[in-house]
Amino acid sequence: MLIQLLFNAPLFALAWMVAIILALTIHEFAHALVGKWRGDDTAENMGRLTLNPLAHLDPVGTLMLLFVGFGWAKPVPFDPRNLKSPAWDGVAIALAGPFSNLLLATLAAVAYRNLADLAFAQGSLLPIFLILLIFTNLLLLFFNLIPVPPLDGSKVIDAVLYRSGYEKLGIWLHVYGPRILLGLVIVSLLTDINIFGFIQVPAILACDGMTGASCLGSLDRALAP
Repeated sequence: MLIQLLFNAPLFALAWMVAIILALTIHEFAHALVGKWRGDDTAENMGRLTLNPLAHLDPVGTLMLLFVGFGWAKPVPFDPRNLKSPAWDGVAIALAGPFSNLLLATLAAVAYRNLADLAFAQGSLLPIFLILLIFTNLLLLFFNLIPVPPLDGSKVIDAVLYRSGYEKLGIWLHVYGPRILLGLVIVSLLTDINIFGFIQVPAILACDGMTGASCLGSLDRALAP
């Protein structure tokens, strides 16, 4: 938990908190920006078309992240009536968030590969921060692609079901999907069952591939006494 790291490894915890805030802020800003591009100014009118983290962080979600290890930001709203193609523009708005996390992870990886040697030589926290930024963005990317409401991947399923005439299945997913997702989160937090391993494993492998190093190994060394 981040709250434990604040006492045991405060600099590491602060670096991770900054990485999380950046990832969530860019993610939500991307939703608002693409919504604006597609003709809907709902998010802009609500002050969400901004890179100010305070506009996007949810107080309860932030506290949960600190004390439980799982949290969330404020969802960015959009009005489908303002979109040129409500179904597929909704997909574009939804996927903008995960895409922004992929872009931020890629930029951080480029910085890591170009700056890590110098930073390591000087004993800087920079390479650890960059790894945390890459890994956090990849986790957020893969998690949000799960096709269960209210996650971003569900918008793709919505569009497919709407086009294929399976609206009732879409309604069922919107009613029960959040409950199923919450149940899985609770089980993963209260037990040793790694329910979200299918997210963590590709995030770890992608992080290793992007940095050319063992991301978890680097983080373990940073936490070593």
